[in-house]
Amino acid sequence: MIEVRLKSILDNDFYKITMQNAVIKLFPNEKVKYQFINRGNHNFPPGFAEELRKSVNAMAELKLSKDEKQFLKETCPYLDLPYLDFLAGYHYDPAEVQIVQTEDSLEVTVDGEWYRTILWEVPILSLISELHYEMNHMERNSNEAVIQTTLEKADQLNILGVTFAEFGTRRRHSYKVHDLVVDSLVRNNRSGNFIGSSNVHFAMKYGIKPIGTHAHEWFMFHAAEYGFKMANALSLEHWVDVYRGDLGVALSDTYTTEVFFQQFDKKFAKLFDGVRHDSGDPIEFANKTIEHYRKNGINPLFKYIIFSDGLNLEKVEEITKACKGRIGISFGIGTNLTNDVGLKPMNIVMKLIAAQSINGDWIPTVKLSDEHGKYTGDPKMIDLAKEFLRIKN
Repeated sequence: MIEVRLKSILDNDFYKITMQNAVIKLFPNEKVKYQFINRGNHNFPPGFAEELRKSVNAMAELKLSKDEKQFLKETCPYLDLPYLDFLAGYHYDPAEVQIVQTEDSLEVTVDGEWYRTILWEVPILSLISELHYEMNHMERNSNEAVIQTTLEKADQLNILGVTFAEFGTRRRHSYKVHDLVVDSLVRNNRSGNFIGSSNVHFAMKYGIKPIGTHAHEWFMFHAAEYGFKMANALSLEHWVDVYRGDLGVALSDTYTTEVFFQQFDKKFAKLFDGVRHDSGDPIEFANKTIEHYRKNGINPLFKYIIFSDGLNLEKVEEITKACKGRIGISFGIGTNLTNDVGLKPMNIVMKLIAAQSINGDWIPTVKLSDEHGKYTGDPKMIDLAKEFLRIKN
């Protein structure tokens, strides 16, 4: 068995880097727990946990190189210099990761200081995905076919006249396929519509922009720390405190878009460049967003929405037709770019499940997105959140 190893400590989503910087600054002593969620009910072959453990253990050897540090310093001036020094000395601690296999089911949990454990989620998911195909001996399409598929999609997106980024690290088929996809997009980006990647390693390798701000866990932690009613407002306030206007895309659906817009007042609507859509009907979301900006006296054409929820070309075309000329739009396309290789993509996530309070109690975290199927967390806590936030359905 070939051991699966990541090539770089920056082979991760950019929003993990930006959140880690903010966590170190604001929450250096907080402890959290993450849990792997097998949404697709995938079966794992014998020995899978052992192979995953080998790959996780190998991550302890990853270090930020001088060139990588310089790339972050030059490309991301909003990252604190002390943080870059911290990252240069950071190493993954495999003891923070617990992996258990029972027959064909897999349990993976991570716990420890938030500022340290925050980087585990995305690489663990990418390793699980890559090992899944390798250990089940599933043959993908040829390199030539992967490149051709990617170029055809890029051509269609160019015809639509939309900008898009690659967001596909966590459920990619493999590092090799991911590399082929980004290479193809960069080489054939004559129109300039391909604007970057959420993957920091590939952004550096191909000289493109790393893209991302924050994830659901930022809001989920704030709910555990300060209560559901304060979660959105304090999450946004703290983000502004750290980044002072940079990284200005707000994630809207941790506790439903309806609740989010109640706290995304004129101040935040003006401060943030736009919002990201990640669940629910995208056109309904766009209409709500446009209406919200107008209600606050803001021209929606000066703002934008990044759509990032399970996108394919058909969805992008539908959204583009509904939004063009009404609000700025861009797209973050993930699995449909990095795992369209003739095999079924995995449906897996890893979520923050608890944060430790000052008195040592563990407070469960939940997410109430705009799709009930994407709710995550303890059922009792979900009911409590719905009651506090007056979410009826």
